[in-house]
Amino acid sequence: MTADRQTLDLFAPQADSLARHGAAPAPDAATDERTEPRVWSVAELNRAVREMIEESLPPLWVSGEVANWIAHRSGHRYFTLKDDQAQLRCVMWRSDARQLPIDPENGMNVRVFGTLTLYEARGEYQLSVRRLEARDAEGLWRLAFEKLRRELDADGLLAPERKRSLPRHPRGVGIVTSATGAALSDILAVLRRRAPWTRVIVRCCRVQGDGAAAEVADAIAVLAGSGRADVLIVGRGGGSIEDLWAFNEEVVARAIATCPLPVISGVGHEVDVTISDLAADYRAPTPTAAAEAAVPDGLQLTEGIRALPMRLARALQGAVERRGRRISDSGERLERAVRAKTAPARLRIVRAGDLLEVALGRRLERYRQELRATIGRLDALSPLATLRRGYAVALGDGGRVLRGVDDFAPGQRFRLRVSDGGVRCQTERAERIAAVGLGAAPAEADPS
Repeated sequence: MTADRQTLDLFAPQADSLARHGAAPAPDAATDERTEPRVWSVAELNRAVREMIEESLPPLWVSGEVANWIAHRSGHRYFTLKDDQAQLRCVMWRSDARQLPIDPENGMNVRVFGTLTLYEARGEYQLSVRRLEARDAEGLWRLAFEKLRRELDADGLLAPERKRSLPRHPRGVGIVTSATGAALSDILAVLRRRAPWTRVIVRCCRVQGDGAAAEVADAIAVLAGSGRADVLIVGRGGGSIEDLWAFNEEVVARAIATCPLPVISGVGHEVDVTISDLAADYRAPTPTAAAEAAVPDGLQLTEGIRALPMRLARALQGAVERRGRRISDSGERLERAVRAKTAPARLRIVRAGDLLEVALGRRLERYRQELRATIGRLDALSPLATLRRGYAVALGDGGRVLRGVDDFAPGQRFRLRVSDGGVRCQTERAERIAAVGLGAAPAEADPS
């Protein structure tokens, strides 16, 4: 091989690599033709080629279309990157694949960053991918965002009607954010300025990186169950979409949606919209705005309290005047309505009274006639009627009727009841009548 050709050989700078593996130099005219050449095994050759490839090419970016994407149960990703002229096998190991927000779809245009290497077992070279992005850099993140948003919306967790109103005067405010970020100091400064009497409970956690979403969700659950906060602020400062991705995870969205306390989301800047903003009861554009929404302004409260007596007096006066007018108008309307409503009834009552008076007069007259007839019959049967016909009744002590001569003793006093009064009498002699009839002679009573 000439020197000119060696400068065009991809592996020329790594010729010493072949020598390390025992490769014989290229024969020339001075070389003994009887020298035996080195015979390589396939494994040795593939290993040497892999080392030359990895040493000759630095990590690089490659763009193309995704095909044959396979998510292995081990966590690794295998796929092909292709264009209209060629294709390249790619592998993304589990540690790097965890950084993907979502697996790309086949046919998506992406760019990958990685190292070219050789898979020795098959003698196939491939690209070991460390990072994968959509062509617009945020395409995968946006795709994952929209997919999760649709799922949560289908579950009703993003519905406007489930949003709760914030307490007007919370006694305690819970904060979920990083202990080292500027967001915490901004929130505390606003709370101290606006409502210094408010109790503040901070649950610090990581807000970006692996495992950050689980820590945020756990912090929300801890503060919600503490019983010391009336409202929660969940947030962090600004950053790239990758930095804010913990607040686009499903575990955080569901923790916010199921939190028993109202939640204010203040993530990033005003242009940053996260899933936690959509799931929260109130979305604040920044952490500072979240603190302002959580508590009232103390100065405004003071001014409102000072103006309260005058406002209350005006309100009471206006309420009394309105109530008086309503009562007066209602009384007049009621009086007219009652008159209109009762006029036919009054007329019917007058007519009914006249008819009743006539009917009662007739009935009373009939009752009087019946009563006179009854009195006449009773009078005919009354003992007094008998007395009026000339008879008398002898009454002893206690009003006992003396019926026979045996009831009269000589000298006994008794009273004789006649029709118009009574006569006091005394027995001189009692005579027994032997027989009742005309011409019968009286018989004397036993003197004893």
